[in-house]
Amino acid sequence: MEKTALAGLLPEEITEKLNLAQKFRGAQIFKWIGSGVKDFDQMTNLSLALREELKEKALLRSSKVSQILKDPDGTIKLQISLKDGGAVETVLLTDKEGRKTACVSCQVGCGMKCAFCQTGQLGLSRNLTAGEIVEQFLFLEEQCGTLDNIVFMGMGEPMQNLEGIRKAIKVLTDKRGRSLSARRITLSTSGIIKGIYDLADNGPLIRLAVSLTTADEDLRQEIMPVNRGNPLSELKKAIDYYAKKTGKRVTLEAALLKNRNTGKESAERMIKFAKGMDVNINLIPWNPVPGLDFEEPSTAEVRSFVNIIENAGLNVTLRTRRGRKIGGACGQLGKTSSENNKN
Repeated sequence: MEKTALAGLLPEEITEKLNLAQKFRGAQIFKWIGSGVKDFDQMTNLSLALREELKEKALLRSSKVSQILKDPDGTIKLQISLKDGGAVETVLLTDKEGRKTACVSCQVGCGMKCAFCQTGQLGLSRNLTAGEIVEQFLFLEEQCGTLDNIVFMGMGEPMQNLEGIRKAIKVLTDKRGRSLSARRITLSTSGIIKGIYDLADNGPLIRLAVSLTTADEDLRQEIMPVNRGNPLSELKKAIDYYAKKTGKRVTLEAALLKNRNTGKESAERMIKFAKGMDVNINLIPWNPVPGLDFEEPSTAEVRSFVNIIENAGLNVTLRTRRGRKIGGACGQLGKTSSENNKN
């Protein structure tokens, strides 16, 4: 009999799946899972007989950490093996104030094919389950202590697994368990308009980031195939709708590519796109990926671009590059494969 993986289940579901005679036991187990216990024997308020029964019927987590990589800058990347032989990566990011953020994956691979992204070269294998998403967060807390935030910016396009993400968020924010605040959750999309409206109308109420990269329609279509079905004019309407409907400022992300999207005209296009909306522009100098036909922008190139945006009166942030030595920086995830995990 296949054992039931518990990390993605709510208390009522645990009670039902395990056919527990006492309903409050599901809530007890749920609380223990959120606290990060590694095995059933740590659930000390359960009887020995029930703990033995749980070992026969259930698993705390269906996946396992296959490798831990640490960058001197404090970034940690976990390579995680899934039960079907697939693999994903999840990253701990620490900012200047010491706040810890879990950057989690939502798919095995990615089907968006953004030309500047390592993960986009892999293709899409499948969506992750809610449990596999929650497990990434728990594995990171096991390594790094209590986390402050979670961002869906890892491998995959979140809008293509919105239901899995919704369930994972329900589990992580439930007051009976981990009780993470929804205000500390951000979802990043390559710009799937239908998903933005869905999230605005049906929740959960979280922060939204959109990987814009460029407001040049032709260039965006060339390097981000998602633009073909999600043109900039309609994307702008969706972003504006989300900001107004939720009352939350939206982040526009841009990977800066040398001599491709960093000139004065590119900056002016981005200013025109952002004007009139409640947005923050988050600029990320491109992180090298072997085999891709792009280069890092120079410091002067980046500073010039930032100055133009700032002088237009827009909110702009230049993100500090972290995790590059372990392939854990933005756009670098996806070097893990099932073959790697077998070695």
